[in-house]
Amino acid sequence: MTRPPAATPVDPTAEQVANDLAGVVGRLLRRLRSSSSESLLTPTQRSVLARLEDGGPATTAALARAEFVRPQSMRLTLGALEEQGLVERAPDPDDGRKSVMSITVDGRATLAQVRAAKRNWLAEAIAAELDGAERRTVAEATVLLDRLVGS
Repeated sequence: MTRPPAATPVDPTAEQVANDLAGVVGRLLRRLRSSSSESLLTPTQRSVLARLEDGGPATTAALARAEFVRPQSMRLTLGALEEQGLVERAPDPDDGRKSVMSITVDGRATLAQVRAAKRNWLAEAIAAELDGAERRTVAEATVLLDRLVGS
């Protein structure tokens, strides 16, 4: 593959890099979401399952706040997940009038399948589109991005 001649190196501004990066990351996220479209999970359902897996049991209100949705919307999301056997309800140990939702074994398995589909798509795209030097560059950029987001 023939590449165009490199332009004179000029340091881009932080604003230019931020704009370009935000656009690319947005497209990457859309592609990753669509890579697991056979899944029974909507993006919100996937996010709630991931939150329950990472953070443990939570009330509907806490999940709604964390996901920036109304409690009524979260109840619908949780109802769909509960119907599929991906979450389960238990009495809140601190307040018996409330209940907490937890991810089930099936929920963990479904979430793992969704994540694997995303990783597989990305690995296949990297293998198909990038040569060794480009893969090293992406690996180096990943380290920088990790530092940028403070993980």
